[in-house]
Amino acid sequence: MTAQERLDDMRLLETADPSGMLRQVASSAAQVRTAVRLAAETDLGVLLQAARPRAIVVTGMGGSGVAGDLLAAVCGAGCASQVVAVHDYLLPGWVGAADLVIAVSCSGFTEETLAVASEAVRRGCPLIGVGGASSPLALLAQQARAPFVSVMSAGMPRSTLWGLSIPLMVIAERLGVIEGPAEAYELAAAELERMSHLCRPDSDAFVNPAKILALELAGTVPMIWGTSPLTGVAAYRFACQLNENAKYPAVSGVLPEANHNQVVTFDGPFAPGRGGGGPAFGDQGPEPAAPLRLVVLRDSQEHPQVARRREVSVQLATERGVGVTELAGQGSLPLERLASLVQLIDYATVYLAIVNGIDPAPVSAIDELKARIA
Repeated sequence: MTAQERLDDMRLLETADPSGMLRQVASSAAQVRTAVRLAAETDLGVLLQAARPRAIVVTGMGGSGVAGDLLAAVCGAGCASQVVAVHDYLLPGWVGAADLVIAVSCSGFTEETLAVASEAVRRGCPLIGVGGASSPLALLAQQARAPFVSVMSAGMPRSTLWGLSIPLMVIAERLGVIEGPAEAYELAAAELERMSHLCRPDSDAFVNPAKILALELAGTVPMIWGTSPLTGVAAYRFACQLNENAKYPAVSGVLPEANHNQVVTFDGPFAPGRGGGGPAFGDQGPEPAAPLRLVVLRDSQEHPQVARRREVSVQLATERGVGVTELAGQGSLPLERLASLVQLIDYATVYLAIVNGIDPAPVSAIDELKARIA
């Protein structure tokens, strides 16, 4: 059975995805709508009367941690308050009582997130918790008399991105940190629904954009570049989803920085036609078992010079035999464009796992690591 035939066999898709990761991805639009309601109903107490925070520091790890990166990207460089994502055990030294700390953990048990949240309370920082109800994080927020937004997991933290991210945006909006059109969340939900329809399991591989993307990536080493801070977050999300869903290696970057380092891999041993030795050694060597593939995530709000860099980078890759995939975010609003890319990414990485005969749900290495350090 070919890879394409595997993706078009509905019985095989159901068998290969016993935990229902595809159904979890399909829940994204519902997550947005539920999260908007829950965050809008959350009592923010004195935070609404206080001055706008100097900075919003979002602490979280893994699938939960991407929520902070997403908030920073949607807020953009012109945001009234600095937005910083922390993926660590330590709160930055400059963070103090003038800064809001939002702790995000889908389970509510993440030890790094709990460590940073506890430190924030000791420093007298305003705190908001977002995550699993009846968890250590919820208890910590209760003890600190801090607001808490309960999130119901879609199944896996990495499948609950919208349930974890949207509350941060609603909170930032309520505190006057960002402004956006009232219909932004519904437009994002509609885009998630549109992509879910296009990428649904019973859509054949020759017209299904997520299945097409999975087949393009199969057997390659993906190097994924965003062309703006917004699509840079999507590129990072793509690499993480390849790691967790497909158990697959990937490199992510963002232009223009990637043009100062990662672009050199076009002349390395993973570039088709370059081989293991390279021309400097007078021996092309064997073709790489897994050739490099450049994936470019385009944004309509690219800097003009970044757009030029993107065009030339694609030319350089093509001239060296490196396969190229270009994907463009759809929609006028940042959240819409992010939704269109992330939903495609999430479906494609589950399909790639199935192509390779891998169950996309388990993360056994993470579980074993946690057990060993406990």
